[in-house]
Amino acid sequence: MRDVNWRAWRNRMMRLWRTSLQLRTVAITVVLSLLVIGVIGAYMAVSVGTNLFDSRRDQLLSTTGRANIAVQNLFNASAEQAAASEIEGTTYAAFDLVSRSNATTGGTQIAILRSPDQDGPRVPGDLASTPDTADLINTDLREQVAASAEGDRQLYWQSVSMPGADGEMDPGIAIGSSISIPNAGNYELYLVYDLSDAQQTLDSVVRTLWFGGLALLLLIGAVTYIVVRLVVGPVRLAAEVSQKLAAGQLEQRIPEHGEDVIATLARSFNGMADSLQKQIVRLATLSQIQQRFVSDVSHELRTPLTTIRLAGDVLYDQRDSFPPATARTAELLHTQVERFEVLLADLLEMSRYDAGAVEISTEPTNLVHLVGNAIESVSAVAESKGSELRLIAPGGYFEAEVEGRRIRRILQNLLSNAIDHGEGRPIVVHVDSNTTAVAIAVRDYGIGISAAAMEHVFDRFWRADPSRQRTIGGTGLGLAIALEDAALHGGWLEVWSEPGQGSCFRLTLPRERGGVLVSSPLDLPPADPVAGGDDD
Repeated sequence: MRDVNWRAWRNRMMRLWRTSLQLRTVAITVVLSLLVIGVIGAYMAVSVGTNLFDSRRDQLLSTTGRANIAVQNLFNASAEQAAASEIEGTTYAAFDLVSRSNATTGGTQIAILRSPDQDGPRVPGDLASTPDTADLINTDLREQVAASAEGDRQLYWQSVSMPGADGEMDPGIAIGSSISIPNAGNYELYLVYDLSDAQQTLDSVVRTLWFGGLALLLLIGAVTYIVVRLVVGPVRLAAEVSQKLAAGQLEQRIPEHGEDVIATLARSFNGMADSLQKQIVRLATLSQIQQRFVSDVSHELRTPLTTIRLAGDVLYDQRDSFPPATARTAELLHTQVERFEVLLADLLEMSRYDAGAVEISTEPTNLVHLVGNAIESVSAVAESKGSELRLIAPGGYFEAEVEGRRIRRILQNLLSNAIDHGEGRPIVVHVDSNTTAVAIAVRDYGIGISAAAMEHVFDRFWRADPSRQRTIGGTGLGLAIALEDAALHGGWLEVWSEPGQGSCFRLTLPRERGGVLVSSPLDLPPADPVAGGDDD
């Protein structure tokens, strides 16, 4: 459960990141500023720490150098003392002198140690502020100081860690130099200084830097948010207005304020919207005029067409009593009047589609029975062309919520085209379905359609080969109306064709009204039951 919540939260954040320009801009600016502030802060902390240490080290080196001179002068002044007790006393006096001179430097530890590898008695003995003082001085520093024991007053230093008052280790520096005690040999003077005060100063500076950097980062984030909001706000408004324009609210405009770039963008956008609105209104008006004209003409033609039809029927019924030429004329008149009536009906149907005034009334329909009725209605014409009509329905969920009249019209149109272009070969109708969709495919094995022609197969009044004569009179609007009928049901009408291999039209419909199609139960084209498309 926790993993699911984490994924949901992650998906929400990723979606917010993808969709919010404001969030991305502020986040990227803050991250880059954090990197810059971090680098600069680290550099300043290191630089301040180095300078602070160097200054403190030089000060302590100067103090240690003066202490070395004072100690050496004290021993030189008592050079005539030869007794061990007198030398021991002078050593304590030197130790006390160094202690007093460094009284202002808190935490300073002192050690006077005899240089190793010397002959003679060890008088005076080693002196140190604490038993652990000598342990703070490592071997490398002692070797450097011992190597310069003969009259060389050079100072050597090394960073050390000292136990602090709170039990933690504090930084320190050990400075050593050589001294010569008459009648006793070479000794080493070490002063170990506590640098915790310098470390506290450095810590305070670092905290100030980081607090200042954090405040600067928050300030940069806030300024970036405000600036981006000022910029993104008009862009978001423009996007909202453009969406409303796309939805048909042509009167929407972007408010214009000021004379800056955003105002210029708003004026340009509004000018474009005004131009588009005028063009759309003009085109809509022309479309309405055209639709009204087609509708009016179609209706007005019905009255004279009815009269012509009645007169033509009278002549057609009496054609046997006419001379051959007159009889043939009566037959042609009868055929063309019928075709004219179909054309007017199709034009009226297309005008209703163009006006968006078409509604469907669906009911559960068995598509196998519907396909069977459509096949039966064109079977006589198919036999006259030598084409065998076959129905393949493997069984399943064939009932769907459709308007039977429109689906029957689609099938009759597809079957008529298959008969006209099937070259007398078999025509196979496939019907199949699944739980969400039903599909009908009409497959012929005729001349086929080229790839270029397939792009126009659903265009109005388009014919693949105008020189070919249709067996079943058509108007050139059949496939266009079929496509509209399929779309009205929320379905697909698709075509496959290869020159010399025939064509296949597939109608896919949702089983329930308002359903959304994802895939079709039939392949396009379906499995070929006529091997190689041979004649039967």
